[in-house]
Amino acid sequence: MDSDGYVYIVGRKKELIIASGYNVYPREVEDVIYQNPKVAQCAVIGVPDEHRGGETVKAVIVPKDRSLTADEVIGFCRERLAAYKVPRIVEFRDSLPMTAVGKVDKLRLKQEYLGKNGGG
Repeated sequence: MDSDGYVYIVGRKKELIIASGYNVYPREVEDVIYQNPKVAQCAVIGVPDEHRGGETVKAVIVPKDRSLTADEVIGFCRERLAAYKVPRIVEFRDSLPMTAVGKVDKLRLKQEYLGKNGGG
């Protein structure tokens, strides 16, 4: 809320990923990934794609089963999603960063990616 009393909604719209000109909603991809019994937690973010322009889909996963592979996640998604929604990057972690209210901090994940990859 600003000083004039106007309320602004932020966050959700900013999560929209534009991959090869298509809209990808992270929640839809996450819902599919959560169907895999080897996944404990996941977050899907858009990261810069220098080759195609726009962004590419990245999944950050905390596995229940350490035998889970990136190829397995991608194959699982290919069976259930349109090609442009399938994550092209899969990263495994022991935990995901959380906000103060207990939600996955996707902004921090994106900033970490940009920091490691020179800003895109």
